[in-house]
Amino acid sequence: MQKHIFPNEGQYIDIVNLTALSHDWTGVYDAVRWIQLVMAILSIVGSGSIIAYAALQNLIRTPEVRPLFYLSVTDLLLGVSWLVGAVLYREPVSSQNAVCYNLQSVGQIFYVSSFFYTVNYTWVLYTGLLEKYHRNMNAFSPLYSDKAYRISRIATVLSSVAPLLLMAPVFGVGNACECYRNVSQPYKCLLMHTGEPEPASGSREASAPVCHVMHYYSIGVFLLAFLLALTGIVVLMVKARSLYKRFVNSSGFLGDQQWANISVLERRVVLYPAAFFLCWGPAVLLAILKLFNPSGRPELFVTLYILQALTSASQGLLNCFVYGWTQRLFRFMKKSTSRDADTQTPLLRAQKKSYAALVSTATGTSS
Repeated sequence: MQKHIFPNEGQYIDIVNLTALSHDWTGVYDAVRWIQLVMAILSIVGSGSIIAYAALQNLIRTPEVRPLFYLSVTDLLLGVSWLVGAVLYREPVSSQNAVCYNLQSVGQIFYVSSFFYTVNYTWVLYTGLLEKYHRNMNAFSPLYSDKAYRISRIATVLSSVAPLLLMAPVFGVGNACECYRNVSQPYKCLLMHTGEPEPASGSREASAPVCHVMHYYSIGVFLLAFLLALTGIVVLMVKARSLYKRFVNSSGFLGDQQWANISVLERRVVLYPAAFFLCWGPAVLLAILKLFNPSGRPELFVTLYILQALTSASQGLLNCFVYGWTQRLFRFMKKSTSRDADTQTPLLRAQKKSYAALVSTATGTSS
């Protein structure tokens, strides 16, 4: 990996270029800093609106809203950590290397935790639908409800504890071996710094292999968590759609209301995984390229780094719309599609009670 000399506050410092470029990309990092700053603020506002709404409406303890509330809290903390990173960029802070190294590790705890909370939220939606299915099929068992509740509570705890345990070696070993001495200037505090660490002047050469292991371990944790979360979201949403279709077909009639509810679930099957991949796709691609092809095309690295700042830093805002406020839009669209379902035929009027149950089935688990 090449080294370059960049000006920093009237002085010249020797740094390791993140993308191994042969040009001065300080302007690119400045742009990334401002993008990260703006998107982090928007993310804080978005996640904060969900938290405030749930608190003011006294909805935090409801089974459907609780996982969304925890996800929003994680997004808020993640936004704050990235906001701090953007503020510290190129600031003359004493021991900034150690601060930025640990800030990056804290950020990874929060976004891995947000992966797990996203899966947990999708799981709650699915189990809520499954419970209503068994209830309407007269096969409901309180033991199943208790089991689903316990699983959700355990998943909530693990979503916070597991990322902390996974990143404990990065904190402990990294700080003990002073791996923060290898954090590159001047972008060391920016979003998801993925530059490969190299020994800085005055650093201990003996600790370099350990620091490299911690670096690759951190990337591996991120990629594995993303893959598991994306797979879990896709599987649960497809199962939810299949379950609802099976429920409707078992009633012997498929009316406008049922089609409207199926349409809502079909949109979610596409929207939830797509939003998750849109948010973290550039970061995943960048991590993979830095892991397996660190000397690849410089322009591609820069493009992905900018896209990463636009998408990953805006997770709180994106989740606010996708998992929060859009649920009201889904309900409005469903009502608009089926507003005449109870008055079109005597058969539909006779099944008014059945329609009400189906509406609850599709939307009762929404926030």
